[in-house]
Amino acid sequence: MTKPIQPTQTTAYYVQAILSFGVSVSSVVLALVYLPASGWIRAFLALGVLYVITSTITLSKVIRDRQEMSGVSTRVDQARLDKLLAEHDPFRVDAS
Repeated sequence: MTKPIQPTQTTAYYVQAILSFGVSVSSVVLALVYLPASGWIRAFLALGVLYVITSTITLSKVIRDRQEMSGVSTRVDQARLDKLLAEHDPFRVDAS
């Protein structure tokens, strides 16, 4: 059975993703704090930003889970095929 190549993430990529998320959230929070509008408008926009962040995290988890499930089913199918090929004898004659 062939083992598929697993993509790896470097530490730099991981740190960059975390820093990028932190910078983007903090810049939006700063913009909301200094927005020349009343408090309820800022609160409404902050709630919208929070909703976007949580739905983005949920979406990324769903996509990751679906990708992992397809990888598992592919490995199971490959194992079944390997077993069938290993048990198959093309020179065997069935006596009927």
